[in-house]
Amino acid sequence: MRYPWHIVTGFGAHLKATKASLVITKNGQLEQVPLDQIDHLLVMGGHFLHTSVINVMLRSGKSVSFFEADGEPLGILRPYGDHSDDSIRKAQDAAPSHSYALKFARAALINRIQQIESLQEGREECILYGGEMDIIRQHLSELEYLVRVDEIRRVHRLVTDMYYEIVARTIHPDLEFRRRTSRPYTDVINCCLSVGYGMLFGNACVSAIGARLEPDTGFLHTGSRGLIYDLIEPFKTIMIDRPLLEMVRGGVNPDEYECSPGRCILSDDFLSRITRMFHGSIRQEVLDEQVLVMGESLMKGTDFYIIKV
Repeated sequence: MRYPWHIVTGFGAHLKATKASLVITKNGQLEQVPLDQIDHLLVMGGHFLHTSVINVMLRSGKSVSFFEADGEPLGILRPYGDHSDDSIRKAQDAAPSHSYALKFARAALINRIQQIESLQEGREECILYGGEMDIIRQHLSELEYLVRVDEIRRVHRLVTDMYYEIVARTIHPDLEFRRRTSRPYTDVINCCLSVGYGMLFGNACVSAIGARLEPDTGFLHTGSRGLIYDLIEPFKTIMIDRPLLEMVRGGVNPDEYECSPGRCILSDDFLSRITRMFHGSIRQEVLDEQVLVMGESLMKGTDFYIIKV
């Protein structure tokens, strides 16, 4: 599958352009990408960019966007007079919020049910309180009958809170994880989840901007970067929670973090280790495909669906 954007990540790449190709040199490796395959160049991190790249891209009606290494957007260069994003934003504004919100919430709920079942396998003690799974499954069966988007959001928040409380029962009490909390994090698990979700968010944000989607126009989530939170919601369990819980099951060395009543800080070595782990578990091609499915649904009226991982 061809994506109409090209991402350059990390640090230290040298980018130049000919009339026909984008030329990328990094770590002694040379890559040439035909310009007719790129509608949007995404530069993520710190690199050396020759002005020929900017000139050729803009002259041929293409855009260049810049991001911090973690995916935080910095800015965009587009040809003078280019208003091609306007049609996509109008399509997002006019899209049926209920339909999209329902599909994001349903996929996230199914993946969390599967994760709970996976955590229960092989355990003698039951991690569920009486009736908990019945309640969760009942919410899943009733989800599609909810009329208002606010009702979908309410059920999504309720089941998400239940999910993290159930997950917490599988983690050693010494790690003091009880539920998903907001910053500042005072336990190591919430810190690790924040790192993983932040990385997932950055990768999805880059893809969404590459597809010229409006990050702030979400369906299940509202407000700033709402669409990005929508896009990552179905993939949090598989790409972040699962690998983290597998790692935690092997034990976490107390020397790798320091927690106080006000804040928990991860050591540099531990942070590097979990970052490498998440780099391996986050599947950029899945996020790219999900963004492409959304863009085509908005602009061409094709069926919207969540990519299966």
